[in-house]
Amino acid sequence: MSAGIFLAPEAALVADYVTVEIALASNWTRRLLLIGTLIVSAAFLYHAAKFFWADRRLDSEILPSMERGAAMVPGDADAWDRLGRFRQWSFDEPDPSAAIADFQRAVHLEPLWPFYWIDLATAYETAGDATRARQAFEQAKSVYPVSAQVAWDYGNFLLRQQDYTDGYAEIQKAVRGDATLVPLAISRVWRSSQDVNILVDQILPPTQDSYFQALDFFQSNHLADPGLVVWKGLQTLGQPFPLARSFPFIEELIREDRADDARQAWMQALAASSTTLPPAQPDSVMWDGDFTSDFINGGLGWRWDEALGVAASFDRPPLEAQGRSLRLDFGGGTNLQLISPSQYVPVEPNRAYHFHAFMRTEGITTESGVRFGIADPHHPAELNIATANLTGSNPWQPVDVDVTTAPETHFLIVYLYRLPSRLFENKLSGTVWAAGVTLTPGNRAPERSSP
Repeated sequence: MSAGIFLAPEAALVADYVTVEIALASNWTRRLLLIGTLIVSAAFLYHAAKFFWADRRLDSEILPSMERGAAMVPGDADAWDRLGRFRQWSFDEPDPSAAIADFQRAVHLEPLWPFYWIDLATAYETAGDATRARQAFEQAKSVYPVSAQVAWDYGNFLLRQQDYTDGYAEIQKAVRGDATLVPLAISRVWRSSQDVNILVDQILPPTQDSYFQALDFFQSNHLADPGLVVWKGLQTLGQPFPLARSFPFIEELIREDRADDARQAWMQALAASSTTLPPAQPDSVMWDGDFTSDFINGGLGWRWDEALGVAASFDRPPLEAQGRSLRLDFGGGTNLQLISPSQYVPVEPNRAYHFHAFMRTEGITTESGVRFGIADPHHPAELNIATANLTGSNPWQPVDVDVTTAPETHFLIVYLYRLPSRLFENKLSGTVWAAGVTLTPGNRAPERSSP
């Protein structure tokens, strides 16, 4: 075998390119090279096959097979960790002691992988050894101090051990490192403390998303009081947000009959969303009774529920009103029930109010026409009244009714409605207009006791 080596002539180069030519002068030399190649390939194939079958056995979820799989790769920390997890969480024959031994072997083989330490810590905790569990968690933390998952697991362990101060500190690190943990953190911290101030002051990142997730949690659990603390914190961020994002929480305030809180939250949400306020209606507690904006469909604004056989639009108002009029066109194909548009209005208990609006109709068929209804949504038996039933064709005219709230009334719902007709020819057609809707407070009514 002969070899020729050619060096690049440039002396200034730090590393020269080298070309090596090997001439295989004999069959014997070629055979030696082939044999060497086959030996190396066989070694690679052997190790690949060994790891393949070890992995297959570890995936079998049959303990003897998994043990054989781990034994095939004694230096593979992941294999022992997988075997330990199976022993620990087996429904049929859990073996915490053997699991601990497997995890100890894993951390011995790979001491710089924090999640093997977490598995060992969890096994110690399951076995009732909180001291060693804490030591293992501390080891995981020292190996990977910036890991959100390590902080999360350690924090939850500390909460289970009732070490709330250190536990909350670790949970805080976790959510600041991984925002996807915020919903879980809200639930865990609330369950452990029942103190919303801990959640706001020590856990939540100062971001709008985290505060809204906390609001969603309290709204879904019908907890308005802690929700109001979170809402107050949200306002201190001073960041704009879409008006619709406030709807679920305001809906909960309505559900819990919290009129003053709902009114305040509504005004704050309008300001945060930079919503253009409609022209004020003197003394009226209605929102946009002149229909100057389109349906907001939430909060304390007008809500419109699409219904088959009716189309909503806006038109000119009568001379006596401002803004626009609401126009509803009925196609004549259905005997529909209409309870829309509607609006929740915060009011005071034991107080007189005067409802006023303008209405016009054209060609409204059937004996069941369209009118306004005013009711207490939480106590309908106490207050549920309506304006005159308009059918056929009527020019613009005022519709008025006096309302006196009950001792427990905090909201009224104002809505246009039509009940289904009981006649054979019951398909509704025609058009109705409404404008200038106001609800004006009057004198406080005499106190009357609840039944």
